[in-house]
Amino acid sequence: MLTGIGSLPFVEVKTAIDYSLKHDIPFLPELPFKGEAMLDYIKNPGKLSCLEEFKKHQFNVVKVQSIGPATLILSGYSEDEAISRIYDHVSKILDGLDAGEIILFLDEPALGQALFDFGGLWQAIFSSFDVTSGVHTCGNADWDRIFETDIEILSFDASQYNPTLYPKYRSGKRIAWGVKNLEDVKDFVEGDLITPLCGLGGKNQGYITVERIFERLEMIKERIINAG
Repeated sequence: MLTGIGSLPFVEVKTAIDYSLKHDIPFLPELPFKGEAMLDYIKNPGKLSCLEEFKKHQFNVVKVQSIGPATLILSGYSEDEAISRIYDHVSKILDGLDAGEIILFLDEPALGQALFDFGGLWQAIFSSFDVTSGVHTCGNADWDRIFETDIEILSFDASQYNPTLYPKYRSGKRIAWGVKNLEDVKDFVEGDLITPLCGLGGKNQGYITVERIFERLEMIKERIINAG
């Protein structure tokens, strides 16, 4: 039930992949310190430092991710170009990835600014791939609008926001709780996930800081299991 968002503060591929593989659900590392921030890597779809090495592993369940179409449109891309670039990026990630289940998240950090039909854009991407669909947003958003979409998992910063208060909460969806503390998890049910609040690419204090975040998430996970 423990997984990551994507970006990591490492420059060595092996270090990033070793860290990812510690999680219950390994995730494809993105390395912003090597020029792989979201708005940068999408200019060269599929060009991620860790991708080739990551594909050498076999997974029962794995998580991969891409910048989302709403974020690209808010950044100046046309709708067609946003969909096309994401489709190309995801296609190259999935090609040769050996996994029983693939969870694909679209990263939409500023979803609250998107006044257009982002749900339709997501479906245009997810319908093209055999994946479990998810969206990650680390800012505030119109939560009811998100719950009305067809995605299967919603990932958010549960230390800052509480979508359980909204009328359309869950609507059959799984939740990926981005947490600092156990009390951030308001309504954990079987199938939910535990994650950091957002990507860790900016944690330039280095490996010890990221390891401590992982250890804290493991502790929260164990307390949830024991409480259940």
